[in-house]
Amino acid sequence: MALKVFQALWAMTGTPVPDSFDRVAAAGFDGMAIDLGALTLQQARATVPHFARTGLAGLVTAFPRSIEDLRPALRLAHDVGSPFVIVVGQVMPLRVAEMASVIRAWLRVAAEEDMPVQFETHRNCITNDLYSTLLLLDEIPELQLSADLSHYVVDREMPCPPTAELQAYIERVLDRSASFQGRVAARGQIQVALDFPQNAKWLRLFQQWWDYGLRSYAARHPGQDAVFLCELGPPDYAITGADGMELSDRWQEALALRDMAQSIWQRAAG
Repeated sequence: MALKVFQALWAMTGTPVPDSFDRVAAAGFDGMAIDLGALTLQQARATVPHFARTGLAGLVTAFPRSIEDLRPALRLAHDVGSPFVIVVGQVMPLRVAEMASVIRAWLRVAAEEDMPVQFETHRNCITNDLYSTLLLLDEIPELQLSADLSHYVVDREMPCPPTAELQAYIERVLDRSASFQGRVAARGQIQVALDFPQNAKWLRLFQQWWDYGLRSYAARHPGQDAVFLCELGPPDYAITGADGMELSDRWQEALALRDMAQSIWQRAAG
C-alpha cells in the first residue's frame, strides 16, 4: 500500500511535452496526469509513447459534454494505464434528480468500458456546488469523488477556520473521495502561493483536510494504493503581478506538495 503522486501535464505549460515527462520522471513522481480540458483527444493520444518511455503511470481527467462523450476518454485511460478517470462533467442539469440521472448514465458507460470513474469536486461542472454534491452522495451510494477542495473554498467563500457545519460537509465529501488533489485556495482565490505568510492558515487547513481524507481512504480501502495529484494551474489559476509574471514558482510548489502528501500519508497509513 503506497501513495502514488502524480503531476499534471497542464501544470507544465511552457515546457515541451517530452521534456515535461522527463522532468517529472527525474523528480520522482509516480505518474503524469492528462487533462482533456487542456488537450484535444488527438494531442492526448500523442503523449502515449512517453508513458512507456519514462515509466510514468497515467491518469486521465475528462470533460465530457454528453453521456457518450466520456467513452473516448475511458479508452484513452486504458492506453496510458490510468487506474481510473476523473470526470469534470459538462452536462449540468439544475435539479438534483436530473443530475443523478446523468451521473448514473456516466457510471453505466464506465462499467461498459471497464474503467472506474471518480467525479471531481470542481466549479463549472455537474459538481459545481458543495450542497448539491452532498445531495448527490445521498442519492447515489456508489458515487466516488476526486477531492479538489479548492473549488469549494471559493464556491462557498469559506472562512478559515470553517464553521463546524462547513467542516462537517467537507468531511462528508472526503469520506466519499477516492483520490485527492493538491492545490491551496483562499476564500476569494483558487490558487495561492504556498510560502506567503498570509496564506499559512489556508495551507494548514488544506493539510488538515488531506490528513483527514487520506486517513479515511486508508480505513475504507485497506491495502490499496492512494492517489494524490499535484495540479497547480498556469495563469489565470496562478496569480500574476502587474508585469504578467507569476508570483511563485509552481514547479517548486509541486515538489513541496508532493513531499507534504507523502509525509501525511505515512502518518495516515500508519
